[in-house]
Amino acid sequence: MHLQSVTSTSVPDSGSSRLPTRVELGVWRSFLRAHARITRILETELIAEQRLSLAAYDVLVQLAETPGMRMRMTELADAVLLSRSGVTRLVDRLERAGLVGRERADGDGRGIVAVLTPQGMDRLKNASVTHLAGVAQHFGESFGPGELEAFGQTCDRLGTDGEYT
Repeated sequence: MHLQSVTSTSVPDSGSSRLPTRVELGVWRSFLRAHARITRILETELIAEQRLSLAAYDVLVQLAETPGMRMRMTELADAVLLSRSGVTRLVDRLERAGLVGRERADGDGRGIVAVLTPQGMDRLKNASVTHLAGVAQHFGESFGPGELEAFGQTCDRLGTDGEYT
């Protein structure tokens, strides 16, 4: 019995114009491997040196970069690419650690906002030393002259709603 490769099977007509080429699929897989590897390394370093997960760091960064250092929980979930329940559990842990607080949203009795505490800001500043050094070492130093800018332009294009010009 001969099994056909998943990557070479035909896909029913569902509005998709084509399947990826072998090169596209290979580059896609390389991109995923690179992202997973760098994310794992950065997470390991943050936990070892700062006792803070990458997701928790991301929540603190998102809050720190927002006016008033506060965000609605739904907006925070979108910003950190977690489900609403996932961000709720994470904020629960950060709140118990004193890094984040919760408040009612102004003008909305149902809405809840997460608020960065002074202790959370201090923790973020300390963790940023570890994280940013890791980004420079494991990501930035991997690029040659001109490659980083080109990669950034490609990622910007991929990150916009399909606007490929």
